Amino acid sequence: MEQMDALSREEGKKEEELYRELREAEAVVIGAGAGLSTSAGYVYTGKRFRDHFHDFEIKYGFHDMYSGGFYPYETPEEYWAYWSRYIYLNRYQGPPKPVFEDLLKLVEGRDYFVLTTNVDHCFQRAGFDKKRLFYTQGDFGLWQCSVPCHEKTYDNEEVVRRMFAEQKDMRVPGELVPLCPVCKKPMSMNLRADDTFVEDAGWHEASGRYEQFLKAHENSRVLFLELGCGMNTPGIIKFSFWRMACEWPGASYGCINLGEAFAPRDIEEKSICINRDIGGILNIWRRRMEDES
Repeated sequence: MEQMDALSREEGKKEEELYRELREAEAVVIGAGAGLSTSAGYVYTGKRFRDHFHDFEIKYGFHDMYSGGFYPYETPEEYWAYWSRYIYLNRYQGPPKPVFEDLLKLVEGRDYFVLTTNVDHCFQRAGFDKKRLFYTQGDFGLWQCSVPCHEKTYDNEEVVRRMFAEQKDMRVPGELVPLCPVCKKPMSMNLRADDTFVEDAGWHEASGRYEQFLKAHENSRVLFLELGCGMNTPGIIKFSFWRMACEWPGASYGCINLGEAFAPRDIEEKSICINRDIGGILNIWRRRMEDES
């Protein structure tokens, strides 16, 4: 019991330190991974998967949405039946919990920038400034040529909603299967999986804005706040945040991630890592900030 109390006090101390660092930093760079969306309720397994993909689970034997995205379906009609459900649920339906809204309240009016590997568009739907967002790995709401024959992406909301509504027997109507308007080859999701990923004009503009933000704050008091990043693509957020926290004299590193909150020894004294649910912490901080206002 004493050991548990000591751990609880230590976690409480860390939460207080990171909250103060967030409030006092001159600039905040948020690095968001899948764990943040999971905390908001975008769960790809269990009941949420079975409620919407029970027929695919029975037929093909996979047990989560992510695995189903890689299955080699025999026809494009079945492929898009699966993907339209996937996109509709995780792009055009909002997450069950207001985690992103709480985060926005904590940085609204502040000098912040968001770097994310998530593709569910939750930041923009929650009201974050589009010009302060860089989606490095694509967007569920965009299609591209699968070849690709040109460097352009296309909004898919209207067709995806029709696919979701009109599919029958695990197939969409053939006329809804998307083809490239230039070369007539199949369209694919604008998700970084291999060297066919299209980095369109919007992607490059966002990348440039992120680089400019970093350059402008290199000598400032900056908090690199990592939320829910694992080790699938650590070079994009985690490793770059560690490097900048180490090299920049005024920088600190914060991490909230249930089960994966840690920092290397080189920046241990500049780091605050909290092994807790992200949404719970952000909600407490948001309510505290409102009380202090």
